Parts: sequence; structure tokens; C-alpha cells
Amino acid sequence: MARFCTVLCIAFLSFSLFVSGVFSASFTFTNNCGYTVWPGLLSGAGTSPLETTGFALNQGESRTIMAPQSWSGRFWGRTLCTTDPTTGKFTCGTGDCGSGTMECSGSGATPPATLAEFTLDGSGGMDFYDVSLVDGYNLPLLVVPQGGSGTCSATGCLVDLNSACPSSLKVILDSSTEGSESVACKSACEAFDTPEYCCSGEYGNPNTCKPSSYSQFFKNACPRAYSYAYDDATSTFTCTDASYTITFCPSTTSEKSSGGGYPEAATVPLVNNTMVFSGADQVSSASHALPRVSQHGSLLTILAFSVLSLLRLL
Repeated sequence: MARFCTVLCIAFLSFSLFVSGVFSASFTFTNNCGYTVWPGLLSGAGTSPLETTGFALNQGESRTIMAPQSWSGRFWGRTLCTTDPTTGKFTCGTGDCGSGTMECSGSGATPPATLAEFTLDGSGGMDFYDVSLVDGYNLPLLVVPQGGSGTCSATGCLVDLNSACPSSLKVILDSSTEGSESVACKSACEAFDTPEYCCSGEYGNPNTCKPSSYSQFFKNACPRAYSYAYDDATSTFTCTDASYTITFCPSTTSEKSSGGGYPEAATVPLVNNTMVFSGADQVSSASHALPRVSQHGSLLTILAFSVLSLLRLL
């Protein structure tokens, strides 16, 4: 009996270490919007897929997704999604991934969409992350590291920009109950498709591609988010051994219910340097974050020892 208990304890320890080694970080998605959001998840080339590529997140709900070591990819929120009762096809008014189902299955967001981008366990073992408006904007989003070490700054875009969006960038959805209501805000590249706005051709380097009046609109509203392709200096952040919360509508700017209405434009100021990130340092050092394992060597050693012990006991 004693031998059996010992074997069981060693097996449990091995399993626990294996699980902690396989998963590098957790991403907790929270929907503070007054309507349903359908997160989309896309893994980068050559990285392991996550447990899902898309799901529904009702108002007030949260869901945690585990990511493996060295994972990279992006997340975004889809809005105004419906399933055709005749064909069964699933489509979204903004952020649609074109898969025809709730799962995006390897497809990215159709612009415009607010993006949260991550590379885990990158150079120097650090995570690199950002919130990008390079492909435009569709809803407020905030990323906050949990329990990591290093700078670990929060980043994102608190403000609902849809009503304030320049008329030449506005996306008006035909099915909008308000008729002329803007549901998303295009990037200048998406709207005009010119090399100077898309940082392509002769403008394909940071020396020739400069901020435009349109990218400055996004930057003034969301100072820590990418506003154009070469906005790295103020928009890329790092943290080590952290997990992350991704919050849609981090401040509740909508009074509309989830019954099909789109969020109203925010009444908060456009420049939000302190408002979005106040208290971020305290939040990022929260003690309840899941532990991270960044090296495999010690894990393999302990597993090997456990296997040998099991063989001897058996």
C-alpha cells in the first residue's frame, strides 16, 4: 500500500510538472461591453494552435485560454455577428474572419479591427506584446500583464472612436439599426490604398514612411497603441513570465443592450494617457497569476528521475 501511494504521488508530481511546462501563459478574455463580443484567435506561422480559434463572450463573461511556450499570434473582438437561419453561415459586422463559422480556423480579421498581438518567450526570454490600430479600429481593448517581472506596462485603447472617426474612414454597416451609425474606423491604408499610407514601395521603411494626419488621430486617442507600421518606439512592450488579461470595453462606454445595437461613441476625452493606464502597475503585479515555466531542462531532469523511481518500485 505504501509503495502504491509513493508511485501515485510521483506520477501526480510528474503530471503537474508536465502541464506547467507545456503551457507558458494564460490569456483571460473579459467582456465589459454592453453587447456580445466574439473573440477571434490566430496563431502565428510555426506555432502551436490554441484550444479554440473563436468563441462567444457575452456581456460580463470571462474565459481563460492557455498558450504553449514560444507561442505567437493575435486576438481581436468581432461584433454584430449573426448566423444565417437558412444557410447556417456565421458572419460578423466587424472583425469577421471569413470562415463562415464561429471558429476562425486559421483566418485573420477582416479590417478594420483592433488587434492585440503577442510573442511569448522571445528574445532574452521576454514576452513582446502590443495593441495595434494599423488595420483600423472596431472596439476598445486593454491588455494588462499579470504577475510578471520587468516593465510589464498595460497597453491598449480605451476610447470608443467610432463616432469620432473621420468621415473618410468611417465604416457604415447597412444593417445598422441607426442607419448612418459608424461601426468601425478604417486605417488610411485600408481607405486609400496608397504607398505613403500603407508604408509600401518607396515608403517601405521608417525613413520614408512617416505618421499622417490620420495615424495621428489614432495616436492622440490611444497613445500606447500602434497607429502606423513604424510606430514601434512607443507601442511595443515587454514582460517576463506573465499571464495576460484582454478586456473588451475596459471602461463601459455603451448604454445599449446586447440586443443588436452597436456601442455609442465614448463621452470620455480622446487623449487618455493617464486614464487608461492608472493603477496598471498594481494590477500587473497581481499575485493570482498562473506560474510560468520558461526552460525545459529542469523539467526533463525531474521527469527522468520520476520514471526511474517508478521502474524501481514496480
